[in-house]
Parts: sequence; structure tokens; C-alpha cells
Amino acid sequence: MNHTHTARHTHGTDTDVQAEILDLDAEVLAEHTTSITAWLPLKSDPHHLVDLGCGTGTGTFALLDRFPDAHVTAVDASTEHLQRLRTKARALGVQDRVRTVRADLDETAWPDLGSPDMVWASASMHHMARPERALRNVHDALAPGALFAVVELAGHPRFLPENAPEERPGLEERVHAAADRLQKEHMPGRGADWGPMLTAAGFTVEGQRTIAVDIEGDRDEAIGRYALGVLQRIRGVIADRLSHEDLTALDRLLDPSGPHSVLRREDLTVRTERTVWAARRT
Repeated sequence: MNHTHTARHTHGTDTDVQAEILDLDAEVLAEHTTSITAWLPLKSDPHHLVDLGCGTGTGTFALLDRFPDAHVTAVDASTEHLQRLRTKARALGVQDRVRTVRADLDETAWPDLGSPDMVWASASMHHMARPERALRNVHDALAPGALFAVVELAGHPRFLPENAPEERPGLEERVHAAADRLQKEHMPGRGADWGPMLTAAGFTVEGQRTIAVDIEGDRDEAIGRYALGVLQRIRGVIADRLSHEDLTALDRLLDPSGPHSVLRREDLTVRTERTVWAARRT
């Protein structure tokens, strides 16, 4: 994925933090990703797929599982993410079915991706500076009759109850509201209806589905780490937009060794929505 902003309130490099969040996203939301790949209105199993903005490989490996005879070209701007993806592929024994391509998809000229049977773009299209051009590039790359799946989250996941934390109830909603305002300034495609844009690019939209995610996290240590990573990353870009009281309360939640850390809470859930558009080049 092509993330614009940088988290400053984290340990390690921003790329490392982002990669860990992507890996946790894949682990926590694996069931929902599988349900999306199973829903896709395919006329036949694809053999060559492209994962645009692949990150550390959430979509790549879900597609390899769904289509055991397929090969995936994984495209991302991050050398580190692609290296992490290749390491996973070797560990899973599927390295011969994966090709990685480093490319900035905001550039006018795209790399040669062949003529894929399907293109998958999960949580990546809204990062494009010129999404209309990117959609046309995908359209031109696809084989006639091939499918383009665009998957987008409604926003950052929510984790805390509405009355948490005790000293600042509703903190998470205020944090997300500040993040949403900032993202609208920098990423107008976030939360957009991609249907009309896909149609304008020459696609026929054959299906749209929204999946509600509501996962109880009381016994899942990964959800605590996922919450910590996501909230740390948000904190890094909206700290100056929060009140002193909210920032202090947020930092208490983000102190991994503190008594109020999200890692110690037993009331976490993962709440969000994923929408997928299935569009065909006709």
C-alpha cells in the first residue's frame, strides 16, 4: 500500500510499524478476506492475478489459497513490504507462484503486468493521487472479460467500548473523527463509492457487497496488538488535533507496559466494514 502519512509515536521505523499492522490485519480479518474471495463473480478460475498495492501480502496469499493453480504478480511501492512478502512466500512454499514488482502506481507509466485474468486492489485505490487514471490503467491491462475487485474499508477499525476509557469516555470516536478530517484533506478517495468511477473508466460493475466486521477480542492477543498498532499510527498524525486531555488519555492506552494499556483490556472488539466492488472489462 502507498501510505501518505508517517506515525511518529511508535518504536521502530514507520515501514516496520506499518508492516506489522498489515500482518495483524491479515491475521485478524482472515475469515472476512476469505469470504470476499469466495463471493467474487468469476466465470472461470483465473490463472494470472495481480495484487495492486499488495503491502505484505494479505490479498496475495488469500488469492493463492483461493486459486491453487494461479500465479500472482504482487505490486507495491515499498521494497521492504515486497521483501517481507517474498519471505512469507518461501516459508509457505509458494515462491514459484509469486512475482513481485516494485512500482509507484501514481506514476504515469505503469510496469508491464502482462494480461491478467483478475486484478485485486484492497485498501490501496484510495491512496492514489489520481484514481481515475489508475482505474483506466487497470482497465487497459486486463484481458477482455477479466475481473477487477476493489476492496475498501469504511475507515480505521474501532476497538474500544463507547464508554472507554473511564476518564475520557468516547475518546476513540474523537480520535477517529480527527483522523477522518485529515484523511479527507489528503485522500479524497477514502470512503468513496467506487461504482461510478469504475463505470466511468469503462468497467461494468457486476456486484457490490458490504461485509460488517464485528470480532470479539477478549481472548485474542492479536487483537490487542492490532488495536495498539492502529491507534499508535493514528496518534502519530493527529496528535496536534486533540485536546490535551484526550492526548493524555490516548497515551495511557498506548503505553504497552502501563496498567491502562489496550494490551491489558478484556473488552476489545474489532468493528469496521469492508465493501467490495466486482467490475468486469467488457
